[in-house]
Amino acid sequence: MDLKVYLQEKRLLVEQTLQEIMLKPEGLLADHIKAMSYSLFAGGKRVRPILCMAAAESLGPPPAGLLPVAASLEFIHTYSLIHDDLPAMDNDDLRRGKPTSHIVHGEAQAILAGDGLLTMAFEILSSPELGSAIGAEKQLRLIHILAGSAGPRGMVGGQAIDIAAEGKELDFATLRALHSCKTGALITAAVQMGAVLGKASPSQFQAFTDYGRQVGLAFQIVDDLLNVEGTTEQLGKKAGSDAELEKATYPAFFGLEETRQKAQAAIAAAITALDSLDQKADPLREIANYIYYRKR
Repeated sequence: MDLKVYLQEKRLLVEQTLQEIMLKPEGLLADHIKAMSYSLFAGGKRVRPILCMAAAESLGPPPAGLLPVAASLEFIHTYSLIHDDLPAMDNDDLRRGKPTSHIVHGEAQAILAGDGLLTMAFEILSSPELGSAIGAEKQLRLIHILAGSAGPRGMVGGQAIDIAAEGKELDFATLRALHSCKTGALITAAVQMGAVLGKASPSQFQAFTDYGRQVGLAFQIVDDLLNVEGTTEQLGKKAGSDAELEKATYPAFFGLEETRQKAQAAIAAAITALDSLDQKADPLREIANYIYYRKR
Protein backbone atom coordinates (compact mmCIF):
# COMPACT_ATOMS: atom_id res chain seq x y z
CA MET A 1 0.00 0.00 0.00
CA ASP A 2 1.02 3.61 -0.55
CA LEU A 3 0.89 5.04 2.96
CA LYS A 4 1.23 8.63 1.77
CA VAL A 5 -1.89 8.28 -0.40
CA TYR A 6 -3.75 6.46 2.37
CA LEU A 7 -2.99 9.14 4.96
CA GLN A 8 -3.96 11.93 2.57
CA GLU A 9 -7.28 10.29 1.69
CA LYS A 10 -8.16 9.68 5.33
CA ARG A 11 -7.04 13.14 6.39
CA LEU A 12 -9.34 14.72 3.81
CA LEU A 13 -12.27 12.70 5.15
CA VAL A 14 -11.46 13.89 8.67
CA GLU A 15 -11.17 17.51 7.51
CA GLN A 16 -14.54 17.34 5.77
CA THR A 17 -16.16 15.86 8.87
CA LEU A 18 -14.65 18.49 11.15
CA GLN A 19 -15.93 21.23 8.82
CA GLU A 20 -19.43 19.72 8.90
CA ILE A 21 -19.49 19.39 12.68
CA MET A 22 -17.85 22.64 13.76
CA LEU A 23 -20.15 25.51 14.66
CA LYS A 24 -20.24 28.61 12.47
CA PRO A 25 -18.83 31.87 13.90
CA GLU A 26 -22.10 33.78 14.17
CA GLY A 27 -23.85 36.05 16.64
CA LEU A 28 -22.65 36.59 20.21
CA LEU A 29 -20.41 33.52 20.09
CA ALA A 30 -18.60 34.48 16.89
CA ASP A 31 -15.28 35.32 18.57
CA HIS A 32 -15.40 32.17 20.72
CA ILE A 33 -16.10 29.93 17.72
CA LYS A 34 -13.35 31.66 15.73
CA ALA A 35 -10.88 30.89 18.51
CA MET A 36 -11.97 27.23 18.57
CA SER A 37 -11.77 26.98 14.79
CA TYR A 38 -8.37 28.68 14.62
CA SER A 39 -6.69 25.77 16.37
CA LEU A 40 -8.93 22.99 15.05
CA PHE A 41 -8.13 23.94 11.45
CA ALA A 42 -4.51 24.99 11.94
CA GLY A 43 -3.23 21.87 10.19
CA GLY A 44 -1.97 18.66 11.70
CA LYS A 45 -1.60 15.05 10.67
CA ARG A 46 -4.93 13.89 12.19
CA VAL A 47 -3.15 10.75 13.41
CA ARG A 48 -5.66 9.89 16.13
CA PRO A 49 -8.79 9.96 13.93
CA ILE A 50 -6.94 8.03 11.23
CA LEU A 51 -5.88 5.37 13.73
CA CYS A 52 -9.52 5.03 14.78
CA MET A 53 -10.58 4.60 11.16
CA ALA A 54 -7.79 2.14 10.39
CA ALA A 55 -8.65 -0.01 13.40
CA ALA A 56 -12.34 -0.17 12.50
CA GLU A 57 -11.66 -0.90 8.85
CA SER A 58 -9.20 -3.67 9.68
CA LEU A 59 -12.23 -5.64 10.87
CA GLY A 60 -14.51 -4.99 7.89
CA PRO A 61 -16.19 -2.22 5.87
CA PRO A 62 -16.36 1.26 7.46
CA PRO A 63 -19.00 0.94 10.20
CA ALA A 64 -21.83 3.37 10.91
CA GLY A 65 -20.78 6.42 12.89
CA LEU A 66 -17.06 6.04 12.16
CA LEU A 67 -16.36 9.58 10.95
CA PRO A 68 -18.00 11.54 13.81
CA VAL A 69 -16.43 9.19 16.36
CA ALA A 70 -13.02 9.70 14.76
CA ALA A 71 -13.58 13.47 14.67
CA SER A 72 -14.32 13.56 18.40
CA LEU A 73 -10.73 12.47 19.03
CA GLU A 74 -9.41 15.48 17.13
CA PHE A 75 -11.56 17.84 19.21
CA ILE A 76 -9.97 16.39 22.36
CA HIS A 77 -6.46 16.47 20.91
CA THR A 78 -6.78 20.10 19.75
CA TYR A 79 -8.08 21.22 23.14
CA SER A 80 -5.09 19.58 24.79
CA LEU A 81 -2.66 21.43 22.50
CA ILE A 82 -4.26 24.82 23.23
CA HIS A 83 -3.98 24.27 26.97
CA ASP A 84 -0.52 22.72 26.70
CA ASP A 85 0.75 25.91 25.02
CA LEU A 86 -0.63 28.31 27.66
CA PRO A 87 1.75 30.51 29.68
CA ALA A 88 0.96 28.55 32.86
CA MET A 89 1.89 25.30 31.10
CA ASP A 90 4.63 25.13 28.43
CA ASN A 91 4.31 28.80 27.39
CA ASP A 92 4.80 28.15 23.66
CA ASP A 93 4.43 30.84 20.99
CA LEU A 94 4.24 28.47 18.00
CA ARG A 95 2.13 25.44 17.15
CA ARG A 96 2.09 23.82 13.70
CA GLY A 97 4.10 26.76 12.40
CA LYS A 98 1.52 29.33 13.47
CA PRO A 99 1.17 31.58 16.53
CA THR A 100 -0.48 29.68 19.36
CA SER A 101 -4.08 30.35 20.36
CA HIS A 102 -3.31 32.56 23.35
CA ILE A 103 -0.96 34.71 21.25
CA VAL A 104 -3.70 35.37 18.68
CA HIS A 105 -6.85 35.40 20.80
CA GLY A 106 -5.62 36.16 24.31
CA GLU A 107 -5.21 33.79 27.22
CA ALA A 108 -8.81 33.85 28.43
CA GLN A 109 -10.26 33.12 24.99
CA ALA A 110 -7.68 30.36 24.45
CA ILE A 111 -8.69 28.66 27.69
CA LEU A 112 -12.35 28.88 26.71
CA ALA A 113 -11.59 27.63 23.19
CA GLY A 114 -9.99 24.54 24.69
CA ASP A 115 -12.92 24.09 27.07
CA GLY A 116 -15.35 24.39 24.16
CA LEU A 117 -13.55 21.79 22.05
CA LEU A 118 -13.31 19.38 24.98
CA THR A 119 -17.02 19.64 25.70
CA MET A 120 -18.02 19.39 22.04
CA ALA A 121 -16.22 16.06 21.76
CA PHE A 122 -18.71 14.55 24.18
CA GLU A 123 -21.63 16.35 22.55
CA ILE A 124 -20.64 14.58 19.33
CA LEU A 125 -20.27 11.18 20.98
CA SER A 126 -23.51 11.42 22.95
CA SER A 127 -25.71 12.65 20.10
CA PRO A 128 -29.03 10.83 19.61
CA GLU A 129 -28.21 10.43 15.91
CA LEU A 130 -25.03 8.50 16.70
CA GLY A 131 -26.88 6.43 19.29
CA SER A 132 -29.49 5.46 16.73
CA ALA A 133 -26.78 4.48 14.25
CA ILE A 134 -24.61 2.35 16.53
CA GLY A 135 -26.77 1.47 19.55
CA ALA A 136 -26.80 2.87 23.08
CA GLU A 137 -24.51 0.22 24.60
CA LYS A 138 -21.76 0.79 22.06
CA GLN A 139 -22.20 4.57 22.33
CA LEU A 140 -21.80 4.47 26.11
CA ARG A 141 -18.66 2.35 25.78
CA LEU A 142 -17.12 4.87 23.38
CA ILE A 143 -17.86 7.76 25.74
CA HIS A 144 -16.34 5.82 28.63
CA ILE A 145 -13.14 5.03 26.69
CA LEU A 146 -12.63 8.62 25.55
CA ALA A 147 -13.38 10.15 28.96
CA GLY A 148 -11.00 7.76 30.68
CA SER A 149 -8.19 8.44 28.22
CA ALA A 150 -8.57 12.22 28.47
CA GLY A 151 -9.01 12.56 32.23
CA PRO A 152 -6.93 12.25 35.39
CA ARG A 153 -5.94 8.65 34.65
CA GLY A 154 -5.00 9.58 31.11
CA MET A 155 -3.89 12.69 29.24
CA VAL A 156 -4.65 15.30 31.91
CA GLY A 157 -3.01 13.18 34.58
CA GLY A 158 0.06 12.78 32.41
CA GLN A 159 0.27 16.53 31.93
CA ALA A 160 0.02 17.01 35.69
CA ILE A 161 2.90 14.57 36.23
CA ASP A 162 4.89 16.34 33.52
CA ILE A 163 4.53 19.76 35.14
CA ALA A 164 5.28 18.45 38.63
CA ALA A 165 8.41 16.72 37.29
CA GLU A 166 10.02 19.81 35.73
CA GLY A 167 13.51 20.29 37.12
CA LYS A 168 13.38 17.04 39.10
CA GLU A 169 15.02 13.65 38.65
CA LEU A 170 12.60 10.84 37.93
CA ASP A 171 12.95 7.10 38.03
CA PHE A 172 12.21 5.22 34.82
CA ALA A 173 8.85 3.87 36.04
CA THR A 174 7.57 7.43 36.55
CA LEU A 175 8.87 8.55 33.17
CA ARG A 176 7.16 5.60 31.50
CA ALA A 177 3.90 6.36 33.32
CA LEU A 178 4.15 10.02 32.28
CA HIS A 179 4.48 9.14 28.61
CA SER A 180 1.81 6.44 28.74
CA CYS A 181 -0.70 8.91 30.17
CA LYS A 182 0.23 12.16 28.46
CA THR A 183 0.40 10.86 24.90
CA GLY A 184 -0.26 7.14 24.91
CA ALA A 185 -3.71 7.17 26.49
CA LEU A 186 -5.49 9.11 23.73
CA ILE A 187 -3.71 7.17 20.98
CA THR A 188 -4.72 3.90 22.64
CA ALA A 189 -8.29 5.17 22.95
CA ALA A 190 -8.36 6.00 19.24
CA VAL A 191 -7.55 2.41 18.32
CA GLN A 192 -9.90 1.00 20.97
CA MET A 193 -12.79 3.14 19.75
CA GLY A 194 -12.25 1.93 16.20
CA ALA A 195 -12.17 -1.63 17.50
CA VAL A 196 -15.49 -1.13 19.32
CA LEU A 197 -17.13 0.23 16.16
CA GLY A 198 -15.68 -2.66 14.16
CA LYS A 199 -17.16 -5.20 16.61
CA ALA A 200 -13.81 -6.59 17.75
CA SER A 201 -13.82 -9.80 19.76
CA PRO A 202 -12.30 -9.63 23.27
CA SER A 203 -8.99 -11.04 22.00
CA GLN A 204 -8.95 -8.62 19.07
CA PHE A 205 -9.74 -5.71 21.37
CA GLN A 206 -6.75 -6.69 23.53
CA ALA A 207 -4.53 -6.84 20.45
CA PHE A 208 -5.61 -3.32 19.45
CA THR A 209 -5.04 -2.12 23.01
CA ASP A 210 -1.51 -3.54 23.07
CA TYR A 211 -0.81 -1.96 19.69
CA GLY A 212 -2.14 1.43 20.82
CA ARG A 213 -0.07 1.46 23.98
CA GLN A 214 3.14 0.69 22.13
CA VAL A 215 2.45 3.16 19.32
CA GLY A 216 1.54 5.83 21.88
CA LEU A 217 4.80 5.23 23.73
CA ALA A 218 6.79 5.38 20.50
CA PHE A 219 5.03 8.58 19.45
CA GLN A 220 6.09 10.40 22.61
CA ILE A 221 9.63 8.99 22.51
CA VAL A 222 10.01 10.23 18.93
CA ASP A 223 8.56 13.61 19.99
CA ASP A 224 11.28 13.76 22.64
CA LEU A 225 13.93 13.00 20.03
CA LEU A 226 12.59 15.57 17.57
CA ASN A 227 12.59 18.25 20.26
CA VAL A 228 16.35 17.67 20.60
CA GLU A 229 17.32 17.02 16.99
CA GLY A 230 14.74 18.94 14.95
CA THR A 231 14.53 22.62 14.09
CA THR A 232 11.73 25.04 14.85
CA GLU A 233 10.98 25.23 11.11
CA GLN A 234 10.71 21.44 10.84
CA LEU A 235 8.62 20.97 13.96
CA GLY A 236 6.29 23.96 13.63
CA LYS A 237 6.98 24.68 17.31
CA LYS A 238 10.00 25.74 19.33
CA ALA A 239 12.79 23.18 19.22
CA GLY A 240 14.80 22.55 22.37
CA SER A 241 11.98 23.63 24.67
CA ASP A 242 12.08 20.40 26.69
CA ALA A 243 15.64 21.07 27.82
CA GLU A 244 14.86 24.71 28.61
CA LEU A 245 11.98 23.65 30.85
CA GLU A 246 14.03 20.79 32.32
CA LYS A 247 11.34 18.32 31.33
CA ALA A 248 11.58 14.62 31.98
CA THR A 249 12.24 13.01 28.57
CA TYR A 250 13.74 9.83 27.21
CA PRO A 251 16.83 11.59 25.74
CA ALA A 252 17.48 13.29 29.08
CA PHE A 253 17.21 9.92 30.81
CA PHE A 254 18.93 7.59 28.31
CA GLY A 255 20.74 9.70 25.72
CA LEU A 256 19.90 9.84 22.03
CA GLU A 257 21.08 6.44 20.80
CA GLU A 258 19.42 4.37 23.51
CA THR A 259 16.26 6.46 23.08
CA ARG A 260 16.18 5.55 19.38
CA GLN A 261 16.51 1.90 20.29
CA LYS A 262 13.60 2.14 22.72
CA ALA A 263 11.44 3.80 20.06
CA GLN A 264 12.31 1.02 17.61
CA ALA A 265 11.47 -1.62 20.22
CA ALA A 266 8.08 -0.04 20.87
CA ILE A 267 7.26 0.02 17.15
CA ALA A 268 8.29 -3.62 16.79
CA ALA A 269 6.09 -4.57 19.75
CA ALA A 270 3.16 -2.65 18.25
CA ILE A 271 3.42 -4.51 14.95
CA THR A 272 3.79 -7.85 16.72
CA ALA A 273 0.59 -7.15 18.67
CA LEU A 274 -1.31 -7.33 15.37
CA ASP A 275 -0.03 -10.79 14.40
CA SER A 276 -3.50 -12.32 14.78
CA LEU A 277 -4.99 -9.87 12.23
CA ASP A 278 -4.81 -10.23 8.46
CA GLN A 279 -3.66 -7.84 5.76
CA LYS A 280 -6.59 -5.49 6.39
CA ALA A 281 -4.57 -4.31 9.41
CA ASP A 282 -1.62 -3.33 7.19
CA PRO A 283 -2.46 0.40 7.45
CA LEU A 284 -1.97 0.15 11.22
CA ARG A 285 1.36 -1.60 10.69
CA GLU A 286 2.47 1.05 8.20
CA ILE A 287 1.36 3.90 10.48
CA ALA A 288 3.48 2.44 13.28
CA ASN A 289 6.58 2.65 11.07
CA TYR A 290 5.59 6.12 9.91
CA ILE A 291 5.48 7.31 13.52
CA TYR A 292 9.09 6.28 13.98
CA TYR A 293 10.38 7.92 10.79
CA ARG A 294 8.33 11.13 10.87
CA LYS A 295 10.18 14.45 11.01
CA ARG A 296 7.58 16.56 12.85
